[in-house]
Amino acid sequence: MGRIGVVTFPGTLDDRDAARAVRLAGGEPVALWHADADLKGVDAVVLPGGFSYGDYLRAGAISRFAPVMGEIVDAAGKGLPVLGICNGFQVLTEAHLLPGSMIKNDHLHFVCREQVLSVENADTAWTRAYAPGERITIPLKNQDGQYVADERTLDELEGEGRVVFRYQGGNPNGSRRDIAGVSNAAGNVVGLMPHPEHAVEAGFGPDSPDGPRRGTDGLRFFTSVLQALVS
Repeated sequence: MGRIGVVTFPGTLDDRDAARAVRLAGGEPVALWHADADLKGVDAVVLPGGFSYGDYLRAGAISRFAPVMGEIVDAAGKGLPVLGICNGFQVLTEAHLLPGSMIKNDHLHFVCREQVLSVENADTAWTRAYAPGERITIPLKNQDGQYVADERTLDELEGEGRVVFRYQGGNPNGSRRDIAGVSNAAGNVVGLMPHPEHAVEAGFGPDSPDGPRRGTDGLRFFTSVLQALVS
C-alpha cells in the first residue's frame, strides 16, 4: 500500500478530502504539517486546495517558505510524485517546481462549477490511468485560477507535452491556451486548478451519464500514482 502524504498549511481546506481520496484509491494517507521538515517516508505527496496563509501577498507565496516545502522540493527533484491541486498548484509555481504563475481570474470573480477537461498527457505519475484525449468532469472552484506564462514557456510546455489538462466547453478563468494543468519535465510533479478529490465517490461527485452526483473521474488521479509506485 502506497503511503501518500497530504500537506496541511494554515488555511488549507481540502486536506481531509484529499486524504479520503487516497484511502478510496487504496492508499494510506499520511498527514504532513507545514511547519515540520519531515516527509515521514511517504511515497508521494499531495498539496491540497484552500487559502494557505490566507493568500496574503499572493496565493501560495508564503507557503513556498514553509519547512515542509524545502523537503518536498528536494524530494521532487529526486523523483517523488507530487500533485498540487488549486492552491497546491499555486504553491508549486511559487516553489518553481512548475513553470508559470497564477493570477486572478480574468473576470475577477470566484468561479465554482463542474468543469470538463481533456487529458492532454496520460504519461505522468498522476494520469497514467487515463486515456490520451479522454474528457473528464472535475469540480472547479477558484478566484486566482488564471494560469499565465510567457510565450516561450508556453511553447516549451506544448512542445514537450507538458500541458497535462486543458479546459473544454469554455475557459473559466482566462488561463493561457486553455491550460488547466501542467507537469515538470520528468512527469512526477503535476499541478492543476480543478479538484479531483471532489470527484472520487458516487453520490458526492459531479453529475455523470450514470446519474446525478455519480461522477468519479477524479479517483484515477490517485489510482494512477499508486500504479506508478509499483511499476
